[in-house]
Amino acid sequence: MMEFSAGKGPALTLDESSVMDIGACIVGGIDLAPGRAIPDDGDPRIDHSLEGFLFTCGPDHIRHPEPIGDGKAGRYPLHGSFSSHPARDIAFSSSGEAIECRATVDVRLADGGAARLDRRWRIDGGTGETLLSDTVTNTGATPFPAMLMYHMNLGARHFDDGMRLEGAMFEGGGMPWAFGEGDGGVFCVPAGQGGWAEARLGPIAAIGGKTLKVRFRTDTLPFLQIWRNQAAPAHVLGIEPVSHRWEPRAKLAERGELVDLAPGESREYALAFAFV
Repeated sequence: MMEFSAGKGPALTLDESSVMDIGACIVGGIDLAPGRAIPDDGDPRIDHSLEGFLFTCGPDHIRHPEPIGDGKAGRYPLHGSFSSHPARDIAFSSSGEAIECRATVDVRLADGGAARLDRRWRIDGGTGETLLSDTVTNTGATPFPAMLMYHMNLGARHFDDGMRLEGAMFEGGGMPWAFGEGDGGVFCVPAGQGGWAEARLGPIAAIGGKTLKVRFRTDTLPFLQIWRNQAAPAHVLGIEPVSHRWEPRAKLAERGELVDLAPGESREYALAFAFV
């Protein structure tokens, strides 16, 4: 893990062994990552990533495993192929109060294809905002429908009953963080079709009443999925900007929403967060 922090921003660790995803996210001395308070999803590639504050799904699949084609070639892994692919050409730079980290990740896709992730992290030490800019390029010989989801996982042990999820994409503008009934729940809603969407979670008393503000591009991440699991030993809430609605691949194909990325083509994604 590599330490990454600046000014008013959180103190992060970046996992160079797995797509430069975020491990720890420390605000006011509190690590908001869930750690081991996560479910066992049965996929050893992503087990360590689930412990962290942010991990990346895709680019060939998101959510639960499904057959590749007619199933003779196997199945797409849980949350796609990104996890456990190491980063190369890691470079840090700074300018004024900002710090940046750039890296490249070569990805072997489940169907035999290939992709490249060019990733840039930036923390503005003056405002405290962390920005993630990603470019996914098809470096293989055949097209594939690019899919992407950012899992921002927070340890719910830090939460209290006064916290809410808020944003224009939610019915009524918001809800208590422990939405629904029982120990868990998940839903996925449209977030927009251009520009940036914003969702907020807070106030988080454990970090001095600050609120987590998450922004993301909706041209390539037009949906927001929210997930929580309080079934012991899990105690986690996920804020998840995502490229596709929560439906099987076959249904997405019927809708015409599995848009191919041709060899040599690229697609850009972006997410930002701050504790305010």
